[in-house]
Amino acid sequence: MIRENQRYLNRLQIFLDLLLIVLSYILAYSTRFYLLDSGTISLTLSTSLKPIILCLPVYFILYNIFDIYSTRRTKPFHTEVSAIIKTNILAGIILMVGLFTFKVIDFSRLTIILFFFINTCLTIGCRIGIRLILKKYRRLGYNLKHCLVVGTTDSSALFLDKAAKNAHWGYNIAGIVTSNTHPLTSFKGYDVAGKVEDLETLLSKSTIDIVIIGVSGSDLIELSYILQICEKSGVKTQIIPYYHKYIPAKPYMDDLDGLPVIDIRHVPLDNVFKNFIKRSFDIVFALVAITLTSPLLLFAAFMTKLTSPGPIIYKQERVGLNRKNFNMYKFRSMRVQTKEEEKAKWTTPNDPRKTKWGSFMRKTSIDELPQFFNVLKGDMSVVGPRPERPFFVDQFKETIPRYMIKHQVRPGITGWAQINGYRGDTSIEGRIEHDLYYIENWTFSFDLKIILLTIFKGFVNKNAY
Repeated sequence: MIRENQRYLNRLQIFLDLLLIVLSYILAYSTRFYLLDSGTISLTLSTSLKPIILCLPVYFILYNIFDIYSTRRTKPFHTEVSAIIKTNILAGIILMVGLFTFKVIDFSRLTIILFFFINTCLTIGCRIGIRLILKKYRRLGYNLKHCLVVGTTDSSALFLDKAAKNAHWGYNIAGIVTSNTHPLTSFKGYDVAGKVEDLETLLSKSTIDIVIIGVSGSDLIELSYILQICEKSGVKTQIIPYYHKYIPAKPYMDDLDGLPVIDIRHVPLDNVFKNFIKRSFDIVFALVAITLTSPLLLFAAFMTKLTSPGPIIYKQERVGLNRKNFNMYKFRSMRVQTKEEEKAKWTTPNDPRKTKWGSFMRKTSIDELPQFFNVLKGDMSVVGPRPERPFFVDQFKETIPRYMIKHQVRPGITGWAQINGYRGDTSIEGRIEHDLYYIENWTFSFDLKIILLTIFKGFVNKNAY
């Protein structure tokens, strides 16, 4: 029944999406030529609408590529919004290339821009409306997904808690099935429907949409039988790994000549193409940044030399990609120190080692600008976890769980942790938590977001001293 409902919902959603594309263009055309009245009508509505109609299959294909028509019960809304925006951008590019290729020169560029924004807003608005309606009906007991939970473990308990907390998922717990070795009469307030040996009978007598398996390591001997019965009954099955609490990241399956292997930490930048895209962007961005800030670079160098004796550029050993050490460049902001003095001391507020000009550079992040040369060398990226000195790395790897994972990607000039206030003498645990989130959820758009946030709020920070 759930699958039928999902199929009807998808058909309705496809119809609405395609209808909104046409409606959005009509609104964009009307706004351009009747409301703004900024020029003569070069193409009639019926004529200019033809390329949009021809683009409908493109939108349909792209929406499917970005997986926008899969069930959205537990899917975060921001992933759906991201897919809609990406589809509109790509479809817009394809439309403009098509217009250029077929020499349709009278097509209004302003209309295309308006069409992009209107269609994006209307489609997102439509999705919000559908989500709100579905949430309301699921809370009222309609469109429910009937679940049978196998196992009375901590994993099963966690699933039951989350299903109760997120009523809008529409997960109705139809019963609990206990292990043959751990029989109970109730679990987490739910009645026990039977034991594993009763599973086939339960599935044949009840309308179950999904079986959630949460058995423990000691009950794995029963897992083969459970899966066999579920597949025989044709019911959808999901497994909560009993070891999930030991894997704090997003695991993914690898294949070694037919042997499935679980990689406990998915790093998107391990992908050669994604890594190439990031590295190419780093080089272009660093060249542009050095060019645009060259007057500031020269002024900072002059002031550093003028206000304190010693070298202009300060080289400090840091730990980078694959735990390899490199020299990170900064404008010198402190008096010249011995290596023993500098390697084991963290910078603090009102640090007497800082010069007045150095203090200003640190507050405004001007001292970080030479690191764009580190980016060109390949030691660093524009965005990534901030690198630390070997002395502190040796300490943190013993006391901070998962600290060394940050070295699986290039360190950055700015990062997700720094944008969220973790600069200077702040929580190392909080910094690592944000660094790991960045590493596991990297996308090119995520990098752009961090760069924009850095421009608007990241240069000046109260914790930068």
